[in-house]
Amino acid sequence: MSGRYRAVFFDLGGTLFSYREVGRWTFGALQAAARELGVEAGGREIGRAYRDASRETNERYVDRAYYLHRDLFRDTFRSFAERLGGEPTEAFLDFSEAALRESLVGNMVLREDCIPTLRALKSKGLYLSIVSNIDDDHLIPMVANSGLDELLDHWTSSEEARSCKPDPGFFRLALAKAGCEPEHVLFVGDSPTHDVQGAKDVGMTAALIVEGDEKPPLQSGRPTVAPDHEIAALSDLIALVEPG
Repeated sequence: MSGRYRAVFFDLGGTLFSYREVGRWTFGALQAAARELGVEAGGREIGRAYRDASRETNERYVDRAYYLHRDLFRDTFRSFAERLGGEPTEAFLDFSEAALRESLVGNMVLREDCIPTLRALKSKGLYLSIVSNIDDDHLIPMVANSGLDELLDHWTSSEEARSCKPDPGFFRLALAKAGCEPEHVLFVGDSPTHDVQGAKDVGMTAALIVEGDEKPPLQSGRPTVAPDHEIAALSDLIALVEPG
C-alpha cells in the first residue's frame, strides 16, 4: 500500500473523462432531436433552448438524494421541445434520450494522462474505483470501451447504488465494496458539491481536479467545504499518494 491511502475513488465525467469537447459532441444529438420534433430552428435557437431547459430541469433535480439520469434527460428534452414550440411525445423522448446517450458514450475521451496515472497507482497496490452519478447504460459501456475495466477493481453507478452524490449512501456502498475505511480513501472529482462535499462528509480525503473554466453539471450553488487538495492533472495524484 502507499502511505495512508489504501484506495483511490474517482468520479467519471469531468475527472477520468474530460468535458472539454462535450458541447461539440452533443450538439449533433440536439439537432437530430429538433428534426425529430419537426420544427425548423437554427443552431443558436437550438442551443439556447437546450441550455435553458437544462438549467430549469437541473434546478428541480439538484437536491434529490436519488434519481435516474434517463429521467433527468427526458425531462430536459421535454422542456427543450416545449421551448421550440413542439410536442414532446414519448416517441420523441425515446429518440432524444437515445441520441444523447449514443453521443456521450461514443465520443467522450479519457484525459491523456488517465491510463498512465491509473497504472502508476495500481502498481502501488492501491484499490481503484469509479463512483459516478450516471445510469448503468452509460457507465458500463464507457468503462468497457475505454479499457478502464482492465485497471479498476470496481465501478458503481448511482443507478446501482440508488443514491446520487453527494448523498452519503453512495459513498458508503463504494466503501463497502472496497472493504476500506473512509480515512484510507482519496476521492478525486471535479464537483465541489458532489465529490468534495460528499466525500468529506463521510470522512474521506478529497482532491478537486480543475480544468480551466469548465463547470460540472448539477451544482447546487450552496457553499461547500474546501478540498484537501486541488490538482490540474490526474498525474498530480502520484505524488499525493506517496508516504510522507
